Amino acid sequence: MSEITKDSIKSSRVSARKIAVTGIFTAMAVVLMYLEFNLPFMPVFLKFDFSELPVLIGSFALGPAYGIVIEFLKNLIHLPVTGTSGIGELSNFITGSIYVFSAGFFYEKHRTRKGAIAALLIATAVLSIIAVPFNYFFTLPLYGSVAGIPMEAILGMGAAANPLVTDKTSLVLWVFLPFNLFKGLAIGFITFWVYKPISKLINNTYKKTR
Repeated sequence: MSEITKDSIKSSRVSARKIAVTGIFTAMAVVLMYLEFNLPFMPVFLKFDFSELPVLIGSFALGPAYGIVIEFLKNLIHLPVTGTSGIGELSNFITGSIYVFSAGFFYEKHRTRKGAIAALLIATAVLSIIAVPFNYFFTLPLYGSVAGIPMEAILGMGAAANPLVTDKTSLVLWVFLPFNLFKGLAIGFITFWVYKPISKLINNTYKKTR
């Protein structure tokens, strides 16, 4: 068997493995997306879930591009049962992609424990910073124009949960910013402790099927 043929077979096996793992992580993310709940001092329209956990692990294990693919599939599958006219899913895809891509991109170049910690902290910072103008200029206006929810109603829900909310700017700074900081740190913390065992399981399973 020529080297070209051997390389082709090996490449096909790697691709099939990545597709299979992508499917598994997508299924896990979709299930976790349904297990959402409210956080203290956060308005009812902001739900927290752990669906970014398998997406982030996928980004670490397969690469940042696969993280975006899993993020896209997760939100696409959830779209038929949306309660936000698709705005929540679109926002989740964009902000989630920023988070998992940033983490996966850095970790791909620094595959150590310190590299993982740095990747998770950097991703949380990038997510939190970019999400401020994104929510202010994109997400909140969409809720008004597409979902028909007045800004006054959104501010009212925000103020009911957090008295620091008085206008659109304070809503973004005192609700969305801490929410994304908490989400990034919480998902990152869990990922740091579970990634190695899961990655070893993936690799061992792959070796047995070769």
